[in-house]
Amino acid sequence: MKLVYFTHSLRSCWNHGNAHFLRGVLRELLRLGHEVVALEPENGWSLANLFADHGADGLIAFRTAYPDLAPQSYTPGSDVAALVEGADVVIAHEWNEPALVAALGRLRREGARFRLLFHDTHHRAVSDPDAIRAFDLDGYDGVLAFGASLAEVYRRWGWGERVFVWHEAADLTLFHPPADPVDEPARREGLVWIGNWGDGERTAEIERFLLRPARQAGLALDIHGVRYPPEALALLARYGATYRGWLPNARAPRIFAQHLATVHVPRRYYASILPGIPTIRVFEALACGIPLVSAPWEDSEGLFTPGEDYLVARSGAAMTRHLRAVKEDGALRARLAAHGLATIRARHGCAHRAGELLSIIARLGREGVEAAA
Repeated sequence: MKLVYFTHSLRSCWNHGNAHFLRGVLRELLRLGHEVVALEPENGWSLANLFADHGADGLIAFRTAYPDLAPQSYTPGSDVAALVEGADVVIAHEWNEPALVAALGRLRREGARFRLLFHDTHHRAVSDPDAIRAFDLDGYDGVLAFGASLAEVYRRWGWGERVFVWHEAADLTLFHPPADPVDEPARREGLVWIGNWGDGERTAEIERFLLRPARQAGLALDIHGVRYPPEALALLARYGATYRGWLPNARAPRIFAQHLATVHVPRRYYASILPGIPTIRVFEALACGIPLVSAPWEDSEGLFTPGEDYLVARSGAAMTRHLRAVKEDGALRARLAAHGLATIRARHGCAHRAGELLSIIARLGREGVEAAA
C-alpha cells in the first residue's frame, strides 16, 4: 500500500503536537512494509517559528531520532494530482489550507481511486466550528477523529458511520523508561511540565493545578514549552518555577527520566466540551515510566485506569496532597509508573494505531466493493 499524508509539518514539533504521533505511526507503517510519503507545506507556520527561534539546529533532534522519515515539501502552486500519484490512501490533516483539502476532494470526486480521509486532532470543531466547516470535504471517504466526543460532532454534521475514532498514542521506539530505571531522589528530582502556553485557555488551571501545588509540595518545577508571553513568564517566576524554553519532542524521554513526576493539565475544551481526549503528553509520559498526576479530566472512553495508571486531583488542594505523596513515597511512584507503562504497552503504542488505521482502510475498501456490486 502507498499512503500519502499531508501534514502541517513532520519535521517541526514547535507548538505542533500532532507531529509527535505522526512520526511514530508513519514509522510503524514503514516497518510493516508500506510505502509512506509525508508532505508538508514549504515554510509552514510551525517550521518557520522553529527556524526563527533556533535556526537549522532546531531540526537536529528530529533527524537524529527519525532517520527513516524523509518528509517532502510542496509549494502552494504544486500539482496536487502529481503529489498523490500512485497513492492507495491519502490523508489530509485539519491544519492544512482549505484549498489543498478541497483539491484532494475534487480529485476523488473526479474518479481518483485512492481512499481519502480527513484527520482532525484539534478542538476547533467546537471552539471555532466555522473554521472546520470551511473545509470542502465533499469527496472524502471518511474522517479520522482523535476522540469519541469529537467523532460525535462529525456525526451530527452528517458523517454517520464514515467517522472513525483514531486516538493518538506514544511512539514506543522513542518513548520508554531509561535503560537504568533507578527511581531515587539522587537520580530524579522535582517536577516537570512539558506544555505550551497557547492562547490563555488554561491559565487559571496552570496556576491552580501546577504552579501553586508544586510550590506547596516543596517540589522544584521545570517547565518546557513555547508561546509564553511576558505575563506568563512573570507568573512562573512568582511561583519559583524555572522556564526552560522549547524542548524538541525527541528529547522529552531524557527530561522525563530526570524528574520524579509530571502533571497533566488539559486544555479547557478537553475537560468540558470534548471530554475523554487526553493530550499526547499523557501517552508519552506514561510510556516513559514517570508518575503522572492529572488535573480534573474525565476518561470517558476508558483509555486508562484512573487511580492506578495515574492519580487524579479534583482540586488544587488535592493536587498538593498527591504531589507530596509522590514526592515522599517511592513505592507509590514505582506502582504508578509500572501500571501506566503496562497500559501504554498493551493498548496505546503507535503500532496499535497503525493496525487500527489499516483496519479502517480495509473496511472502506470493502464498502467500496459492496457499493459497486
